Amino acid sequence: MKYNAKAWPAHCRPAAAALGLLLDRALGEPPARLHPVGWFGRAMLAAERADYRDSRAAGALHAGLGVLLGAGAGACLGSAALGTWLAAAGRCLGESALTVAGALDRGDLPAARAALPALVGRDPTGLDENEIARAVVESVAENTVDALVAPAFWAAVGGAPGVLGYRAVNTLDAMVGHRSTRYLAYGWASARLDDAANYLPARLTAALVAGVRPDCTTAIWRAVRSQAPAHPSPNAGVAEAAFAAALGVRLGGRNTYGDRVEHRPMLGWGRPPASSDIGLAVRLSSDVSWLLAAVLAAAGVAGLAGRRWRRAGITRAAAGAAAGPGRMDELF
Repeated sequence: MKYNAKAWPAHCRPAAAALGLLLDRALGEPPARLHPVGWFGRAMLAAERADYRDSRAAGALHAGLGVLLGAGAGACLGSAALGTWLAAAGRCLGESALTVAGALDRGDLPAARAALPALVGRDPTGLDENEIARAVVESVAENTVDALVAPAFWAAVGGAPGVLGYRAVNTLDAMVGHRSTRYLAYGWASARLDDAANYLPARLTAALVAGVRPDCTTAIWRAVRSQAPAHPSPNAGVAEAAFAAALGVRLGGRNTYGDRVEHRPMLGWGRPPASSDIGLAVRLSSDVSWLLAAVLAAAGVAGLAGRRWRRAGITRAAAGAAAGPGRMDELF
């Protein structure tokens, strides 16, 4: 489908984004072999082999190419609803998290550790039940931004080019944005772009968490204001702090990534997460998705009504002008 700005005007985008979230809930992601994100990843791997140099300039060019490729694909697709569906992954996130929870409920720690890499990048070797549960809850919180709120936000703002451009940025960050010897300079631009693209969606996520758990609002804002700034990520800390306060658990601690160890700040004031908290986190993420879809649908209806009202006013004004000044009062 050729992109046509008139076919998808700005006032339609929020409703289209809401529809995309509903499609994700109903259908989940396309098969991996057909998923456009997989095609994008293969294309960017080929580009990396051709353009890699250990410099920020080369990495910036790589990031720019990826954004252009993603936004261009969105322009060809044209539909913000389909773009949101392709970029969102809320159903997959919940299913992956519940797979780990099921293994923990059966007492099968090896199976839980084996399923964990689908959600987090940390080394699962030797993690006990509470540490596995913490990893999953943190992942659900962070990916509620990446896989739900941010795609819908950018679809509402920029239509299909906006949402697939965002997915390109997020995928590039996952591919080259981590702190390794190879990517420290080359991945810098991709990581900073991802931080910028998720800045507003992360804070919108915290607001939505407060909206679906109104009895925890005070604790949520307190955690976001006082604890999230200590997190190394300007966005993940916001989402994790909001989830920790809403769930009544304490997140953060020692994370191992291969031969690298990071100590994350404490978020929340409750007990360490247990396997039962994974289902609660998934439910919270789902509730955030439903509230966001409702808000976007309402915004779309309001935008359409406003557009019709303005058109009616213009039509009346034109009719009045044609009728002459003596009949203006009769028309209005």
